[in-house]
Amino acid sequence: MKPTAKSLAKPTLDGWFAARDWQPFAFQKAVWAAVARGESGLLHATTGAGKTYAVWLAALRSFSTLAVTKKPSLATKNIASDGQVQAQPLTVLWITPMRALAFDTVRALQAPVDALAGQPGLRRWTVGLRTGDTSSTQRSAQARHWPSVLVTTPESLSVMLARADVQQTLSSVRLVVVDEWHELLGNKRGVQTQLALARLRAWRSKASLTGSAQPKSAAALCVWGMSATLGNLDEAMYTLLGSAAGQLVQGATPKKLMIDTLLPSQTQRFAWAGHLGLAMLPQVLAEIDASRTCLVFTNTRSQAELWFKAILDARPDWAGVLALHHGSLDRAVREWVESALKSGQLKAVVCTSSLDLGVDFLPVERVLQIGSTKGVARLLQRAGRSGHAPGRPSRITLVPTHSLELIEAAAARAAVAAGQLEARLAPQQPLDVLVQHLVTVALGGGFEPDALYAEVRQTAAYAQLSAASWQWCLDFVGRGGPTLAIYPDYQRAAPDAQGVWRVPDARLARRHRLNIGTISSDASMVVQFWTAGGQAGGARLGSIEENFIARLKPGQCFQFAGRVLELVRVHQMTAFVKRATGKTASVPRWSGGRMPLSTALADAMVAQLAAAADGQFEGPEMQAVQPLLALQQRWSALPTLQTLVAETFKSRDGWHLFLYPFAGRNVHLGLGSLLAWRTARQRPGTFSIAVNDYGLELLSAGEVDWAALLPALLVPAASETVLLAEVLASLNASELGRRRFRDIARVSGLIFNSTPGERKSSRQLQASSQLFYDVFRQYDPANELLLQAERELLSDELELSRLTASLTRMAGQQLTVQPLQHATPLAFPLMVERLREQLSNETLADRIARMVAQLEAEAGGEPTLARQPDEVRQMLAFGQDVHTGPSRERRRPPRKPSRPLPLL
Repeated sequence: MKPTAKSLAKPTLDGWFAARDWQPFAFQKAVWAAVARGESGLLHATTGAGKTYAVWLAALRSFSTLAVTKKPSLATKNIASDGQVQAQPLTVLWITPMRALAFDTVRALQAPVDALAGQPGLRRWTVGLRTGDTSSTQRSAQARHWPSVLVTTPESLSVMLARADVQQTLSSVRLVVVDEWHELLGNKRGVQTQLALARLRAWRSKASLTGSAQPKSAAALCVWGMSATLGNLDEAMYTLLGSAAGQLVQGATPKKLMIDTLLPSQTQRFAWAGHLGLAMLPQVLAEIDASRTCLVFTNTRSQAELWFKAILDARPDWAGVLALHHGSLDRAVREWVESALKSGQLKAVVCTSSLDLGVDFLPVERVLQIGSTKGVARLLQRAGRSGHAPGRPSRITLVPTHSLELIEAAAARAAVAAGQLEARLAPQQPLDVLVQHLVTVALGGGFEPDALYAEVRQTAAYAQLSAASWQWCLDFVGRGGPTLAIYPDYQRAAPDAQGVWRVPDARLARRHRLNIGTISSDASMVVQFWTAGGQAGGARLGSIEENFIARLKPGQCFQFAGRVLELVRVHQMTAFVKRATGKTASVPRWSGGRMPLSTALADAMVAQLAAAADGQFEGPEMQAVQPLLALQQRWSALPTLQTLVAETFKSRDGWHLFLYPFAGRNVHLGLGSLLAWRTARQRPGTFSIAVNDYGLELLSAGEVDWAALLPALLVPAASETVLLAEVLASLNASELGRRRFRDIARVSGLIFNSTPGERKSSRQLQASSQLFYDVFRQYDPANELLLQAERELLSDELELSRLTASLTRMAGQQLTVQPLQHATPLAFPLMVERLREQLSNETLADRIARMVAQLEAEAGGEPTLARQPDEVRQMLAFGQDVHTGPSRERRRPPRKPSRPLPLL
């Protein structure tokens, strides 16, 4: 019998697996079988359980082809040859959400490829990488000889779709793997991925029609997603595949997970966000010292810079084995750190979400998490970075920066034990992404409107896209809509004589390719050393947001990349710096969405508080925080699932209302504004609002009888439409809409971060987007992008659906209004949040120290040690940005990597 590709590949791969003393898990076999049948699906399995090899070995088994001995023809010029063994054509696209994960994926895929290369009779598989960091030289080489599997990102894939020869290049793709699907599912990058998959499916279907000898299973594109932290699996798979026809494979492999908490030596009864930060440093140092290799996760880049410097100042002997990693550092630095971490050269790495996803660093024994992860899925994701192999335990140690985060830690462990993971909801019909996609497809060979409309509606995001909305998008791409029709720059695509839409202007084509993507961020500047001779051209450290640099003058210092740097000059979007010692330095703040407390973790917190109200304090965290909760219960009450606690009291600032729905800061902002607006309709008044993840504060200059008003104020609206109108009326919706519209304007191509030969500043972008916003409001109020800005404001920033659910839940709870003589432990953090916005750090430190001393005196018993103003001032600086979410990774134009800097 003549050998087949499958009969040659399978025993070789089985032998490679067995040589490592591995036995395939049931879920791996299930994926191998499903791919062999040509089926698509979603693989959900524990981090480090072997998801990558489940899908990758399935591809090698199913799609390997026999070697061809004849000389490649012109039609197969993209198939490289090595002696008599030709390379497998481009067969697999592997999509990852982050650059660090892409590099690691390439290394993981290469190992079984090397084993298969020794099997005669099979074409040779090659592995390639294409991200925003890929140089132009590498891209050109790939275009001549495409690899068999290409690891890429959604943005880079969209750039490929804008190539004129893209259909010829990608029509050979048989399998698309979307790694860490949960990271893309809930944002516009996931929508971008859906549209790209729809293109590939259409091309695969056309390609299969020409090969009548192929089995039926080969006709459709095979698509597989992978994730370890998804709560809504069926919906996630439907969104990925565009239909419910898929295989959901769940891998239940034994994996020991340890979640523990570093307890402060003393738990203050009156605490605020970040007050524990520096106080936990000695314990963090001890844990790092006791570990061979560990990751220290922070929630922001600013926090990572602060912790890195604090650790290194305390342990200068760790210079060389302690490293810093976040998305704004130069690519060469990041790669150096990743390589050193993987080889076990490092003691610890202080990092952000840049190392959050499935990067395989086997030497990592444990993870330290500074502050709360604010979500159960994120906690599991970061825990999985330790013990990243089947059978190895994962350990994450939570380091609270706030006394109430001890309750979050206990709640997170309980939620993990109960299997409560957050659902990820995908955006619906974001027209800015669709408009960008239309121009991309017009560049990538052109499109016929009717065929593309049918193709787009195969995605979950646009399944309900109306013909009117589709026509609006075509009109917007063709002439900029009714308000921009006279401007040639917005006539980006037009039908040719055959009715195929293309981009006729080469300048507009170049501009579009430079700005493909949905990641929105402030304009950034390169940070580069100024050479000793007074010339530019030193090593690059990374990038920093323009808004921060704009506030500095030459000679002033800031902390970046683990160094104290002095600004020398700013020239052409580059900040030139030199080393500085012994000087006070500010810490950059990067923009990024805040991480509100998730519903799953919030519910688990309230369950812990309810148990405490019944006198049950299980676990070391709840026992440590017992004095705080006991005082809260003595002076007021503890929130429970059945009880909604409101507190009122009079201070020198005015009349306070504190309310604790435990619904996350976004919902509390909308709820606070709504309550103030409803109150003002009944009686005139001015209110100040402060929020955190646990509750909200309303402060008024005049007395308000909240006990009488609240029952009527907290009733749900008659419908979500009525609630929508009330929320918009209660906020400065116009200003919030302008801010949201800027991102939409950039994605849709109204404004551009980069044009050939020029990069615009954030001030220019903001001014341009505001101009478009105002023009559309006045002359085109039904503009679809304006309506989208309003929808995104309500769904993303105010979480209208969650606000609706919270109002409904509160209406069913028993309202307890507690008049107070003093601020309670739950109220005090809200007061500090408000004071942060009003006072400088120095005055705020004095005020907080005095307030804590007074409250501890009133509490009596055995008060904890009151902080001195200097100590409080240090904590305020160190604990900044505790509740700010991870900054998004951003694309940068490809450039030549600079020389790696020596590790700090």
